[in-house]
Amino acid sequence: MRLFRTAGGFFAQNQQGPFHRIDAPSWDDLVVREDLPAFLSSRLGGAVSDISDVLPPIGGQEVWAAGVTYYRSRDARMQESKDAGGGSFYDRVYVADRPELFFKATPHRVVGPGAKVAIRKDAKWSVPEPELVLYISPAGKIAGYTVGNDMSSRDIEGENPLYLPQAKVYDRSCALGPCLLVAETPLALETPIQMRIRRAGKDVFSGATSLKELKRKPEELVSYLYKECSFPAGCFLFTGTGIVPPDSFTLQAGDEIEITIPPIGTLANVVA
Repeated sequence: MRLFRTAGGFFAQNQQGPFHRIDAPSWDDLVVREDLPAFLSSRLGGAVSDISDVLPPIGGQEVWAAGVTYYRSRDARMQESKDAGGGSFYDRVYVADRPELFFKATPHRVVGPGAKVAIRKDAKWSVPEPELVLYISPAGKIAGYTVGNDMSSRDIEGENPLYLPQAKVYDRSCALGPCLLVAETPLALETPIQMRIRRAGKDVFSGATSLKELKRKPEELVSYLYKECSFPAGCFLFTGTGIVPPDSFTLQAGDEIEITIPPIGTLANVVA
């Protein structure tokens, strides 16, 4: 079931049917429920054919991210940082027991579907990173999924791996949406992740991967994140990217980014 947060309230949609209003005091009160799938099924209110003003599916949650979880990402990180002497770090992380986990965004830095994402003014090489994002309950259970765009400044990170927070964390550097897919079973390994970038009405990049290319299991990433951290409202965790544009590509203002993960949907944003 897909759960939407809108300016007019919360709505659930089963498959491609109508949208049903869900009454709840707040987004956080709703998503922290350990019985969320059953609760949604039992609380389907009046049906409407369409919804508007869709917001990112986040309330008070922190957003974290995992890096170097796909082989393609490993290669890209090694290439961008080799001149700074950090290339081997990423190879070692890829094969290590402990994953790379880093803080990505507070809620006010997150934008939703149709909103504008940003590139840093002091960056010369910026890319989107399309990712499956987990919603994890306060108890550490994977309770849902959404689509994420981890905007990144590759030249800043490549200059020195210690600059990772500056390359990753800034206003409008994170997009989530269009909904939270509430599921009691994991997504199939064959689930595709697709990205398309358009510039002046023309495709300038497209790529695809699938969850079977993800080296680390989502449950493994969650277990490390929750070892010494508590999340009273739950949290979101990006699982890494397997789609990286060529080194000659950098985003420009006005570029349109579309990331699709069925059955979640498509997250579309414009660079500004």
